[in-house]
Amino acid sequence: MKNTVSIEIALPRETVAQLLADSAHLPKWLRGLVLHEPLSGVHGQVGTTSRVVMQMGKQKIECTETITRREPADLRGIPKGSVVHFDREIVGEGMWSAVRDRLTEAGPEMTLWVSESEYRFSGLLMRLVGVLMPGAFRKQSQQHMQDFKAFAEQGKDVREAKD
Repeated sequence: MKNTVSIEIALPRETVAQLLADSAHLPKWLRGLVLHEPLSGVHGQVGTTSRVVMQMGKQKIECTETITRREPADLRGIPKGSVVHFDREIVGEGMWSAVRDRLTEAGPEMTLWVSESEYRFSGLLMRLVGVLMPGAFRKQSQQHMQDFKAFAEQGKDVREAKD
C-alpha cells in the first residue's frame, strides 16, 4: 500500500528542515509519541536506529526506525533550489514501512513538504487493517503534517491540544 500527502508551510525551507530534524521538537508535533530514543548512532543521521513508541487510543505500538537518507547532511546554508531529503524505514510487529520526505522551496518564505509512504503487512491482523482501513494511514500522515505546520508557524504543541 502506498500514499502521498503534502502540505505548504509558511517558513523558509532551511527553517523547516532544521525544525523537522531536531528531536527535541518531536513531542510537540508528533501526536501520540511516547518515546523516541536512538539505539545506535545520532538522532537524524543516516544509519541511526531508534526505538519508537506511539500511543494510539488505548494501544501502544512499538517499532524500530532506521534513517536511510538525509540530504544534505548539514542543514545550514542549503543551496537554493536543492531538495532536502529525509528517508526512513520503520519496522514493527506485522508491519514494514518506508517514508520518503521531500522539502522544496515553494516561494521565498514558503516550503512544500511532500511525504511518500509505502507499507507492507504480515500476519493476519495487520493485513486486515491494511485492507479494511487504508485511509487511516493516509489520515494519520496528514494529521502529523498539519500538527507540524501548526507547531512551526504558530508554536502550537499537540500535548496542550484539547481533542
